[in-house]
Amino acid sequence: MTIKILAFAGSARTDSFNKKLVKVAADGAKTAGAEVTYIDFKDLPMPLYDEDLETAEGLPSTVIQFKTLLKEHQGFLIASPEYNSSISPLLKNAIDWASRPAPGEASLACFRDKVAVLMATSPGGLGGLRGLIHVRSILQNIGVLVLPDQKAIPNAYQAFDEAGNLKDEKQRTDIQTLGSKLAAIATQLAT
Repeated sequence: MTIKILAFAGSARTDSFNKKLVKVAADGAKTAGAEVTYIDFKDLPMPLYDEDLETAEGLPSTVIQFKTLLKEHQGFLIASPEYNSSISPLLKNAIDWASRPAPGEASLACFRDKVAVLMATSPGGLGGLRGLIHVRSILQNIGVLVLPDQKAIPNAYQAFDEAGNLKDEKQRTDIQTLGSKLAAIATQLAT
């Protein structure tokens, strides 16, 4: 069985450092034999969660697409920018929408029994580390097994080359290892 991993960043910015980072981790997962799907939230715009909107119109089509992708994959590679020492609003909104059950669907169906790895990068000296605490807490509370391994890359403006690769070989290896470890553990859990 080939493990499927969904990779995404909690940023819509075109030149997002976290998009670059999660792609490095995705390379590690692919090398370990996983099938990786990368998504960009810019391609799945979701309105701000509003229960009145959900009641009147149901789940938006982009939410249904995101939920389907979550359900089809056993693992998640998530790079989260840090906003004021916490999770990005874009990522929190996507999680909130995806947590809403469709008619006839079990609660939190797209999160239960999934495994995830977290990472971050930012221009600051802590690399987005403080925000990962909140992402971890949210995901664990909705049924995702979040691996203890994580990595935050500081000084993002200097960390990446023009092609989007991490310049520092140890950082690149550490991030690729997150992807390969996720693939290995998701495979073990699936058997």
